[in-house]
Amino acid sequence: MIYETLTVERDGRGVARLTLNRPDAHNALSARMLEELPDAVASLDGDRAVRAVVLTGAGASFCAGGDLRWMQEARALDRAGRLRESGKIATVLQALDTLSKPLVGRINGQAYAGGLGLIAACDVVIAARSARFAITEVRLGLIPANIGPYLFRRMGEAKAREVFFNAKIFDAEAALRLGLVSQVVDDGGLDSAVEREVELFLKCGPQAIAATKALIGHIARHGPSESVEYGIERLADAWENSESKEGIAAFFEKRKPNWTL
Repeated sequence: MIYETLTVERDGRGVARLTLNRPDAHNALSARMLEELPDAVASLDGDRAVRAVVLTGAGASFCAGGDLRWMQEARALDRAGRLRESGKIATVLQALDTLSKPLVGRINGQAYAGGLGLIAACDVVIAARSARFAITEVRLGLIPANIGPYLFRRMGEAKAREVFFNAKIFDAEAALRLGLVSQVVDDGGLDSAVEREVELFLKCGPQAIAATKALIGHIARHGPSESVEYGIERLADAWENSESKEGIAAFFEKRKPNWTL
């Protein structure tokens, strides 16, 4: 499918690159982009050939947050309309967060406000050393409402209090300390660092990765007793599927499993 604000590329290994493609606007989240992102993510999620997804931005920026023109238009709507527009951000974040494939954030430049929400929905985040970050909503009289749960999950309360209230810009090393990124690399090493992460995913069973992501989500939303029972059932499921049969056989036969190129 052809998108106005995104590009989607797939290689022969099943690695997809989802690129925010509004470089002249620093890849700000326009109404159109917020409509296209869930469709693109659903397409990648449903494609059995896709093994991993890399999320990045075109040009010099990753994502500058919500497009202010879109926000201005949303303010002019009635209450129902404003709720609908706000819900678009929530839909995008949920789609990324629940994607059954590993999602690697390739942070090539500035990431502000909603852009940090996209980052927080990724599984692994690799940032260029020159990247800059900020949670800027309060400077506009707004709040980081939809992105807040994802940021809070990564940062915790104490670190969230450091940057939620002041809209200050911080560098990639600070983002690492705050828990927003997994790794910081020199700008010229960004692609190789992303590739190293992707290669690790490609060595693992795709069904096992999807089930493990679902396990993490279940544990996050349920108590210990429910999670224990869930785990018992899911391991039994794994023992019964063909992927575990192949993985265990490959180990004993000292060969690569059939999902490894």
